[in-house]
Amino acid sequence: MEKRKTRIMVTNRKKFQGVLNILSFNRHFYVIGLLVLAIALTVLLLLKLPTIIVWITISAFVYGLVTPLLVSAYVYDFSGYYSFKWLQPHINDNTSVIKIVNINAGFDETSFILQTKFPTSEIKVFDFYNKKQHTEPAIVRARNVSLTYPNTQQITTNKIPLKDKSTDLVFLLSAAHEIRNNKEKETFLKECKRICKPEGKIIMVEHLRDVPNFLAFSIGFTHFFSRKTWKNAFKNAGFSKIEEVKFTPFMSVFNCSN
Repeated sequence: MEKRKTRIMVTNRKKFQGVLNILSFNRHFYVIGLLVLAIALTVLLLLKLPTIIVWITISAFVYGLVTPLLVSAYVYDFSGYYSFKWLQPHINDNTSVIKIVNINAGFDETSFILQTKFPTSEIKVFDFYNKKQHTEPAIVRARNVSLTYPNTQQITTNKIPLKDKSTDLVFLLSAAHEIRNNKEKETFLKECKRICKPEGKIIMVEHLRDVPNFLAFSIGFTHFFSRKTWKNAFKNAGFSKIEEVKFTPFMSVFNCSN
């Protein structure tokens, strides 16, 4: 009964839960931003600079603080990201998906939802979070409030404890970018390929280091990786088919298979 309550709680997301998560996990950026804005305005007023400069400064800071929240609300709360309707074009038949692996980086908002989407499938969940390597305050805070899917296993990025060719579908949902080293990314993707059946595939969803995300997150877009970086990583990991489809202007769905 308790497991059922937990699953319902996770799958029935609250309004603006996505943007509230972003605001909560990254609150240190907003505190620092507001402090810098206050200092900048104080200096500008003391120097008695033209009013237009003051307003330009205020506008720049407001844009940098508010736009990421608006984009996050759009992507995570209004685009249907958590409804998984975007997934249908990437899989031929739900009934053919028997074994699913969902891999996260310490914050899991999707495993319970996937279980409702694939009720007859076996879902294994792995977490590659490493507190020595993944030290960003946002991921630490996210991990503290994340509900853990039953039997989630802690892993390293170079070893997934499954047999070769045992999995139909591997999900990497807004998690793989936490692997900052390119060589480590390739090693991790090789492991994902190893556990995929010959007809299996990986579905990865990521923000990219591109113009739309620069306009949305300014310097924060450097936390993501470029399309070229991801395609090279998949290619070097041995994938022969790499397809990318935009899900909103700010996120991409990569469908990769052997």
